Amino acid sequence: MKAVLIANPKGGSGKTTLSTNIAGYLASRGQRVALLDMDRQKSATLWLAQRGNTLPAIRTLDDDGGKHTEKLDWLVIDSPAALHGKNLEHALKLVHRVIVPIAPSLYDIQASHDFLKSLNEMKAARKGRVLIGVAGMRMAPRTRAAATLEDFLQRLDLPVLAYLREAQVYVNAAFEGKSIFDLPAHQAAHDVEQWAGLLGWLEAEDS
Repeated sequence: MKAVLIANPKGGSGKTTLSTNIAGYLASRGQRVALLDMDRQKSATLWLAQRGNTLPAIRTLDDDGGKHTEKLDWLVIDSPAALHGKNLEHALKLVHRVIVPIAPSLYDIQASHDFLKSLNEMKAARKGRVLIGVAGMRMAPRTRAAATLEDFLQRLDLPVLAYLREAQVYVNAAFEGKSIFDLPAHQAAHDVEQWAGLLGWLEAEDS
């Protein structure tokens, strides 16, 4: 089983949007996917509750220590805002990819600095067992926010995997328990294109 952790200690960074759409994409590809919702607000769990039976299945994995006996291809973890220290180290033992969503403001970028720095210096990352990437949320390329983010990440040697624009299509899809990958092409083609780099990085075999 492969696993990806979506993490940022700052609330409102876009973790659930990223988690649910990654889970939706993998399920649409025929993968057996489970979503672990560790956030107190349980937004990803609510999203799953709205998901119809006609859509590609995404299983729920509880964080109560219970065992999940069904074989899975992917686990997507939507982490709480307070994830740090020993809890973060434990989470890294479960995954092979970490994606850090960052919102388009100087405050969000600066607030993510210490987290990204500590994440990059953890043993699993230093040994290359876990790869780390960043997604610019509600952010367009070639903007001042994007340039600031890229300059910031160059110092940490971390890639920007995608810039995902703020679009109503995400909001509308979420109301129905859908990802943008569950929508007809004419509704979400432009937004789906923006995910290409991130999804390629996510599915790439470890070197």
